[in-house]
This record gives sequence, C-alpha cells and structure tokens, in this order.
Amino acid sequence: MKSEQYPIAEFAYERPYTSEERTALIEQIALAPVELRRAFEELPAGGVDRPYRVGGWTARQVIHHVPESHMHSYLRFKFAMAETEPTIKPYDEAAWANLADVATTAPEVSLALLDALHARWVAFLRTLREPDWARTFRHPDLGVVTLDRTLGLYAWHGRHHTAHLRMIR
Repeated sequence: MKSEQYPIAEFAYERPYTSEERTALIEQIALAPVELRRAFEELPAGGVDRPYRVGGWTARQVIHHVPESHMHSYLRFKFAMAETEPTIKPYDEAAWANLADVATTAPEVSLALLDALHARWVAFLRTLREPDWARTFRHPDLGVVTLDRTLGLYAWHGRHHTAHLRMIR
C-alpha cells in the first residue's frame, strides 16, 4: 500500500527471483545513484533541509542514509559469500541520521560515495551464480535472510528513498 512513508509501497518478497528478474534488479541498483542524484538536483531552494513528510527525514538525512545503508548491504553480501551464514551487525538508522556529520557534510559527498559504492557492488553482483542467491546471513532481528531477498530489498530501497526526495519537489 502506498503512503507518504512508503510512496512506492512497502517491500514484499514472495518467492525467489528468476534470473531475468535478478538482472533487472541489479540494473535498478546500478541506476540508483543516478536517480538519487537527479532527485537531489531537482529539489527546490532550501529543499535539502526539508522533510519529505511530517515526522520524516530531511532530504539531507535521506541522501546520507542511502550510501550508509547500501554499504551495510554490500558488506552483508560479501560476508555471506565468504562465510557460512555469518551473523551481521544491525545498526540504528535513525540514530545515524541524527549524528552531527549528517548536518555538516555536503550531500555531494554521499552522492559521490554512492556512485563508487554502486559501481563496486554491481560489479560484484554480476559475478554471482544461480546457487549463490540462496546463500544466507543471519540478522539478529530478522533471522536467516537470503541474498536473493536482499537483492530485491535494496533495489526497492534505492527507489523508495528517491521517491521521498521527489515528494519534496
């Protein structure tokens, strides 16, 4: 269901993806930095410090959050490929969004970080073979999570936060 908090609807994973679907999801991850940057550039004057909804994060917080979140995901993929069902460390996204560096770091820094991170992440994702998508990591709150599900979640995540920035326009 769409809402201000979930403008493209909440993420849903119903079954393992086909090879074709994974290719499309990887392409969405590849395009996420371009789309987020475009949405940032289209913000109105003063829009970077405006929340996308009452009680929501500002555009600045969203822009810094996306590469932080995607770095965690990239590392979770790497851990899952290098280890057997590693336990990953979750983090408090809201607390990170309120740290002092978020208010003082130019959004362009995080947009550049997202460019580089996604170039590396997409190169890695394109090396995975069919059996690799069933590999897992253990999330302390969510339990065992497959790389297949995580791929869909992060393709959605980039679009989700880009939509938040577009709401500010």
